[in-house]
Amino acid sequence: MSDNRRDFLKKGALLGLSGLASGLIGNNKLNSIEQVTETLFSEEELFVLPKLPYAYNAMEPFIDAKTMEIHYLKHHQGYVDKLNGAPKSDKKQIDFKVDDAAKCRNIDDKTSTLVRNNLGGHYNHSLFWTLLKSNPEKKPNAPTGKLAEAMTKNFKFFEEFQKEFSDKATKIFGSGWCWLIVDSNGDLKITTTSNQDNPLMKVASEHGTPVLALDVWEHAYYLKYQNRRAEYIQNWWALVNWDKAEQLFTQK
Repeated sequence: MSDNRRDFLKKGALLGLSGLASGLIGNNKLNSIEQVTETLFSEEELFVLPKLPYAYNAMEPFIDAKTMEIHYLKHHQGYVDKLNGAPKSDKKQIDFKVDDAAKCRNIDDKTSTLVRNNLGGHYNHSLFWTLLKSNPEKKPNAPTGKLAEAMTKNFKFFEEFQKEFSDKATKIFGSGWCWLIVDSNGDLKITTTSNQDNPLMKVASEHGTPVLALDVWEHAYYLKYQNRRAEYIQNWWALVNWDKAEQLFTQK
C-alpha cells in the first residue's frame, strides 16, 4: 500500500472513529492511535483504486475526458469503497491471500450480491483501463504476434472477429461486458456477461481467461454517445491496447 493511502486511512480513522479509539485505549486494549488504525484497517484486506496509466483526455476524440474522469473517480472508486466498507460477513467470503483474478474465480451462486457486484466491478475496470491506448492520430489498430495468429485460427480474419465482437457487444441487453477469452481448450472465444460478472466467475455461462474487455454500461459512453452504443463500440476499436492483449494471451 502507498504511504499516501495509508496516511489517508489513518486520518479517516482518527476523524470518524475517534470515539472508538479513545474507548479502546481507555480500556488498555490498545496503547496508541497507531495500533487502533492498524487494527481497524488490515493492509491485506484493503482494495485500492489502481492509478490510471494516462490522463483523462488521453482517449479523445473517441472517449471524452469528462466520461473518463467520472468513470474512474466515481464508478470504479465506488466499487472499491463498497468492498472496503463491506460487513465482516461479506468480507469473510473473499480470499485476501490471492490476487483479484483468483478472488473472482471463487465467486459462485452463494456469494453475496455485494461481493459479486463490487469485486467484479473492481476487477473488470482495473483490466479495462490497461486495455486502452491513446490514438490521437486515429491510426488503424489491429493485433500482431501470437494473438493475431490465434485469431486467424479461430476466426479466419480479424475483420470477422471484429464484426462478431461488435455485434455481441451491441446486443447485450442492459448493462454488461463483452470479452475475448481463452477457454479451457486454448481456443479464443467471444462471450458476454451481465452487470459486473466476468468469465472467471463460477456463475458465468462461459468460462475462460480474459484477453480483451469492453465495458458497455451506459456510464462508459453516455455523455458523448447517449444511446448510440454501436458508435461507441466502433470508435473503441481505435483505442484497443493490443500489446496488453498480447501479454494477457501469452501469459494465460
